[in-house]
Amino acid sequence: MNETGHSSPVRIARQVVETFVRTGRIPSVEEVDSLDIPVPEGNRAACFVSLHRHGDLRGCIGTILPTMASVAAEIIRNAVSACSEDPRFDPVSPEELEGLEISVDILGRPEPVRDAGELDPAAYGVIVTAGSRRGLLLPDLEGVDTVTQQLAIACRKGGIRPDEPFAMQRFTVTRYR
Repeated sequence: MNETGHSSPVRIARQVVETFVRTGRIPSVEEVDSLDIPVPEGNRAACFVSLHRHGDLRGCIGTILPTMASVAAEIIRNAVSACSEDPRFDPVSPEELEGLEISVDILGRPEPVRDAGELDPAAYGVIVTAGSRRGLLLPDLEGVDTVTQQLAIACRKGGIRPDEPFAMQRFTVTRYR
């Protein structure tokens, strides 16, 4: 944390969102604050960038597996996507920047789950897969208190009917605010 009270992943995401919303330019890895958190071996990890305004979700985009050369590059890409490409929302406007709350979740590697008893919505995110359809839900979300709720939401997000079979994976996150 620095004097603003935000972690380096959040400082990076905020810098990227503010620059992109105001100018349309995506900062390079070299331009953003340094990442002063422990990073996985190889400096690669998947992440989600979540935006909230007045307590309401305003954008959330992420990756299940690393897609970029570094964690910082992953944060940059997902921050731009969260503020401009989330299909549920219009792009963030410059007027919204002041009240924007940002969090960054760095994901651990997904691991297969044999049954729902291995899940815990407070501790693990979940990925459900049926054929080519996939849904993901991050852990420790307000209002998601049971495995049944977690699975139902993830299936709905993935377009998976409640009565069809699906594979499950779980993952941990380190959440930065």
